[in-house]
Amino acid sequence: MGIYKRLSISQKQIVWAWGLLAIPIVFYVVVRFYPTANAILLSFQEWNLLGSRSWTGFDNYVKLFSDPTFWKVFANTFLYLILGTPTSLLLAFVIAFHLDKLRFMHGTIRALYFLPFMTSAVAMAWVWRWFYQPVPIGVFNNALATFGIPQIPFLNSTTYALPSILAPAIWAGLGFQVIIFMAGLRAIPQTYYEAARIDGISAWETLTEITIPLLKPTIVFLVVFSSIGFLRIFDQVFNMTTNDPGGPLNSTKPLVLMIYDTAFNSFDMGYAAAQTVVLFTVLLVVSLLQLRVMRDK
Repeated sequence: MGIYKRLSISQKQIVWAWGLLAIPIVFYVVVRFYPTANAILLSFQEWNLLGSRSWTGFDNYVKLFSDPTFWKVFANTFLYLILGTPTSLLLAFVIAFHLDKLRFMHGTIRALYFLPFMTSAVAMAWVWRWFYQPVPIGVFNNALATFGIPQIPFLNSTTYALPSILAPAIWAGLGFQVIIFMAGLRAIPQTYYEAARIDGISAWETLTEITIPLLKPTIVFLVVFSSIGFLRIFDQVFNMTTNDPGGPLNSTKPLVLMIYDTAFNSFDMGYAAAQTVVLFTVLLVVSLLQLRVMRDK
């Protein structure tokens, strides 16, 4: 205590700053950094949760990269990313752009769009699974039958299963993206639009030359946030393909589901850790590339 009294005001401020920062630093070290480092270490070992760990070197990675199932799952993971991110962002921007101009029941409609984001992913996945069932249960196939259109095996086809799972995933995150886009639109000063109207600039030029460029920070955030979400997709796939997780024929299985299956069904924790390290690397590289590309543009 005597040492503290002899400190200057600036030194006392530094002590208080580090004291307040100690809690989040300890939290991140214990909850974030330690598990990450332990997973990297475990990826070079063999462990079944019960026995002791044994070193295997790069055997887990050799096994992983020579596994054809892994490459199929890896391709599925990027399909979710490539199809999901641009589709969801485009839909969210169009909705936000028009909703921002709406005054009648604006708050109610905005809440309705945000409601799916707050809904349990498990409950939502099972509802959509019900929608996809054959007649007479499935809503979508009943609607197709009404117009004489042949039935579609939404979740039992290697062609339709992945888009069918991707649809509710996009729908679930749409509300959050709409809210963020609307916040970005509201942050644009109206003086830019007033000057554009005075100069006689068309609506399309206003959109492409004013709105979209000034939304760049919002777009960068949503691109990275959405990409991480689609690369880590799990709930929809696991609950909508419960009878054959990731099926049919692994056509919908993402990397997170493969990690779960390896760890808690096969109890091969070292192999699962290697898959986790690969996923972590993919998330890091994709995020950094997107930030660099968007910043350069």
